Amino acid sequence: MSDTSITTQDIVQIDELQNFGINAADISKLKVAGIYSVNTVLSTTRRNMNKIKGLSEVKVDKIKEAASKIISIGFIPATVQASKREKVIAISTGSKSLDNILGGGIMTMSITEVFGEFRCGKTQMAHTLCVAAQLPKEQGGAEGKVAYIDTEGTFRPERIKQIAVRFDLDPDVTLDNIMYARALNSEHQTELTDQLGNELVHGDYKLIVVDSIMANFRVDYCGRGELNERQQKLNQYLSKLCRISEEFNIAVFMTNQVQSDPGASALFAASAKPVGGHVLAHASATRILLRKGRGEERVAKLQDSPDMPERDCTYIISEKGICDPDD
Repeated sequence: MSDTSITTQDIVQIDELQNFGINAADISKLKVAGIYSVNTVLSTTRRNMNKIKGLSEVKVDKIKEAASKIISIGFIPATVQASKREKVIAISTGSKSLDNILGGGIMTMSITEVFGEFRCGKTQMAHTLCVAAQLPKEQGGAEGKVAYIDTEGTFRPERIKQIAVRFDLDPDVTLDNIMYARALNSEHQTELTDQLGNELVHGDYKLIVVDSIMANFRVDYCGRGELNERQQKLNQYLSKLCRISEEFNIAVFMTNQVQSDPGASALFAASAKPVGGHVLAHASATRILLRKGRGEERVAKLQDSPDMPERDCTYIISEKGICDPDD
């Protein structure tokens, strides 16, 4: 295989290491640890690989050396990075006005976070995206499957079926294309994400939903005494999601809870701010604040984006999922 760059999004399965002197037993150990591609080998630190049972420092060095022979990493011309960005796919939220302020929809190769109080449409948006991601690209989809990690037990298959009818998709086929898991705690949530590697390496998946990102971490780590440990674990988990999104050209969509913030601006969401602190704020490329509007309307405010200005729009939640008020 000719040298390429890890930034070209060419995913090389880990079995390719056998052609460079790595035995099948060591490759199996990597897979057990959630490492299914050569790209992931390169992005995993030696320190973490040394923690894998059965891999010595000598073996880790040998594996790293073999991986670097398959994929070259380092500085590249900005034109190569521009070519990579051309592969980004925008997945429709179901609302044209919301897609517009996002620059087309929820983007692959990055993490998008929505936060807000209860009944503002976070989970409904997640359900709508699960269906929209399966649509053809010319209809605002990504022509891919979805992985859904549910931390609060709010996933509803019957809701997916309703939204699928709106987009003229077969409800049962739509459900078959969603891989669902109920995360019992923060450790299980991390393990589930590691397990995704075996599925993602084939390129069939285009969306990962985590609903919600902080629920388990808030329960498992209580009080100020455990805050530092919680943030460290959260940072490691978010780093994993970020790597997955870039490596496999996948959109990561997270919902988040809010907490009281009496000192916030009185103009917009005066009493609520997203949980997770700066760790979560820095990990999310795009942050959207959702709130209740007048009547059935909801308001989405784009608070942070690498390429779009701060703007807001209105949408509604109907049997068809997230949509515009005039739909």
